Amino acid sequence: MNCPLCDTSSVPYYQNRFRAYLRCTGCDAIFMDKEFWPSPECEKKRYLEHNNDIYDPGYQNFLRPIVELILQKQKTSDLGLDYGAGPGPVVEYLLRQNGYAISLYDPFFHPYPERLQKKYDYIVLTEVVEHFHHPKEEFENLKALLNENGRLYILTHPYNDSINFEKWYYKNDQTHTFFYPKESFEWIKERFGFQSLTMNKRIFILER
Repeated sequence: MNCPLCDTSSVPYYQNRFRAYLRCTGCDAIFMDKEFWPSPECEKKRYLEHNNDIYDPGYQNFLRPIVELILQKQKTSDLGLDYGAGPGPVVEYLLRQNGYAISLYDPFFHPYPERLQKKYDYIVLTEVVEHFHHPKEEFENLKALLNENGRLYILTHPYNDSINFEKWYYKNDQTHTFFYPKESFEWIKERFGFQSLTMNKRIFILER
């Protein structure tokens, strides 16, 4: 199986009794063998098991750092899209409290394809990119949705070789199918022609 992001060959990386993973020899990403990808029904069921209460302080605090960055970098008049917002769109809730207008899109919970026909000044993806089965196509589409100088704000847990993959909690979610070391985000920046990439712990900003 070639890498779903850069289409380079891969090598076996890890296998347990539940799933198998491969590692890309090009962009260094780790991804689940497609034989083990969850069905759409399983995906939706799993997402509904998450804590989706937008009023939960813990949930709000988890997402507040990326919201604060948006408040710093974007104007209230900018058009935003919460892509993969899920059933509890906390980012939208927190931004609207600060006078920002942001639309929701999610293939399961906010299936409004007409919103993917517009252009946006910023797109937020919180705990979304690790669910991509076809990340190359997803990032192509996301860049096309951005206005000039628009930004992607991405929250995920990047991988690095100091992590013990066997014990890593992030892989245990069956809907997490693609993991990005910093090299993968650098490949995305170069491949899709983003102007800049900012990396800060779990937050990645790509500017068109």
